[in-house]
Amino acid sequence: MTLAAKVPQELSARVPAEQRGRGRDRDAVRLLVSRGVEVSHHAFVELPRLLRAGDLLIVNTSPTLAAAVDGRIGHARVVVHFSTCGDDGRWAVELRDPDGTGTTRARAGGPAGTEVRLPAGVRLVLEEPVGAGSERLWWARASVARGSGILGLMREYGRPVRYSYTERDQPLSVYQTVFALPSSDGSGSAEMPSAARPFTARLVAELVSRGVRFAPVTLHAGVASAEAHEPPYPERFAVPEASAELINAVRAGAGRVVAVGTTAVRAVESAAGPDGVVRARAGWTDLVVSPERGVRVVDGLLTGLHEPQASHLLMLEAIAGRATVDRGYEEALRGLYLWHEFGDVHLVLPPEGPHTQHCASNWW
Repeated sequence: MTLAAKVPQELSARVPAEQRGRGRDRDAVRLLVSRGVEVSHHAFVELPRLLRAGDLLIVNTSPTLAAAVDGRIGHARVVVHFSTCGDDGRWAVELRDPDGTGTTRARAGGPAGTEVRLPAGVRLVLEEPVGAGSERLWWARASVARGSGILGLMREYGRPVRYSYTERDQPLSVYQTVFALPSSDGSGSAEMPSAARPFTARLVAELVSRGVRFAPVTLHAGVASAEAHEPPYPERFAVPEASAELINAVRAGAGRVVAVGTTAVRAVESAAGPDGVVRARAGWTDLVVSPERGVRVVDGLLTGLHEPQASHLLMLEAIAGRATVDRGYEEALRGLYLWHEFGDVHLVLPPEGPHTQHCASNWW
């Protein structure tokens, strides 16, 4: 890939779009559109005019949790990022060091038996690394009731996970998308499914009025951490029956299936059989969407801009091909697009042919 080894620091979005200037809103973010190697520049509010009647957007309904909680190991302060709750009640956690400016920096994990003291007298004991070859994430057992105990601790003492490229702490509401729904057991994502953040209720209404449909799925995203460049680990997901039927119906017609975010891709591709048919499924997925595996369902993707080493780029390459990803990211760097969860977004669509342009009744 020809993408720069490191994205310039000044291209990190330090605050949400609505805080970058008077009168700006979430849908004021910039939108880079790739159709093959052809690239065009838009505002996100133009999205309804870039899609067609009959297109389908797959959206992730997972809410964001206040997953960062302060703790102590001995006399040392640490921050615990709660990533995922396992079936046995243990939590996959990442320990980080406060950096003195309100954010955190990477910290060596372990060893087994390390005890972290949390607010309200809760104790957390590290037991084993989550995955072989990486000690960043550890399975840990807490001295509170399974599931709801830690979720209650987050609600009372937690704050959203925040990285050093951001300017300040933000309330949890800033990290919720318009599609977020509370789950029956209080679970959610450690980090926001951020590709959907620019959507507003007004924009969703306009999309619906133009004949664009929505299929909700759920995937609770774990922590990513800017320092780690690892393949994704297992995450909980659910594709409901109604969404599976709608996706299959659109695929059988002329509409395009566009996933909003890499989490939506992982969920729906995990529910697709080798025949490309999507079936209602729920549970854990360890699927890694790579160019070798390819995609069976999605035709396009709306996503944020990712670091050059992020595994997300392999997913983009699986959907659109290497040349499209290279061309889009070169243009994003040249156009000074903003990176990360509060930044600009990238819509990857299949190349348009003369016939599809002629039939596109929803276009200008």
